[in-house]
Amino acid sequence: MSAILLIPAVAGCGSDGDDEPKNVSAKTAALGTIKPGVIKVAVQPYAPYTSVQGDRIVGLDGDILAYAAKKLGLEVKPQVTDFAGMLAGVQSRRVDITIGGVAWSADRQKQGLFTDPPYYSPPAMAVRSGKTYKTVDDLKGLQLGTVEGYVWVKSIQAVPGAKLHAYPDANGVFDDLGAGRVDVGFLDPLIIIAAQKERPELKIDTQYMTPPTAAQVKAKPAYEYFQPYQTGFYLPKKATKLEKAISAQIDAMYENGELEKLVKKYGGDPEQFLKPSADVATARRGVDRPQDWTPPSIAQ
Repeated sequence: MSAILLIPAVAGCGSDGDDEPKNVSAKTAALGTIKPGVIKVAVQPYAPYTSVQGDRIVGLDGDILAYAAKKLGLEVKPQVTDFAGMLAGVQSRRVDITIGGVAWSADRQKQGLFTDPPYYSPPAMAVRSGKTYKTVDDLKGLQLGTVEGYVWVKSIQAVPGAKLHAYPDANGVFDDLGAGRVDVGFLDPLIIIAAQKERPELKIDTQYMTPPTAAQVKAKPAYEYFQPYQTGFYLPKKATKLEKAISAQIDAMYENGELEKLVKKYGGDPEQFLKPSADVATARRGVDRPQDWTPPSIAQ
């Protein structure tokens, strides 16, 4: 997730009773979840990445975890909270895992474990139909929108001549984009793609930015947020067996085409979501991955 999301906490949903699934295999029990056979998942309402319908988590992240959990013999139990609550629930081990576009960072991995990336989030722009912007230089002097607290606030403020428009939520960005008060909106890509389908009257398109060069980022460090970021499912520090098991399932999904199918289901481009940029490996090697770690990818 690209930022601290301003969504209020919601009462937990899904059964959290003491009953455990019957006939839990020794292999599943050995994964070390809080309750054998059950994986407690903290999520926030963040469609189309995570939404709770009944006792199921749906959305891109929800579908990925459901696939992995089924393979591992685990029953998914969602608990709805806000973004801060997601991280805190993992770090205090009140839940087994949190999902939903959580960005890997060196600081976060000190307090928890990250799986291999289930996908990479490309720098996406919502633009008015007929307009094309490709690079940071194309943004100079434009009216640029995002949500208050998102990492792109800093990036936008670093663009020469650009004016920042910050909104309480994504709807404000889309409203002003459709009205012509904003030229470009920065939001997570599937949010933009969903708005295209749900609000055709806005006449907006999704475009992917060519990331700034290393020299540009060195000159203006805030430009780093215009680069792709790697997501991960986030687990408690002691959940080493569970993390390895879910990472193995994620890696298999790159190989067997399941991730391509799911990314396409939600309108994403597998070429953008499932191929890592060069800095993904260097960021994690020697930090929470071996020096020879290769990030998962679809066929090049």
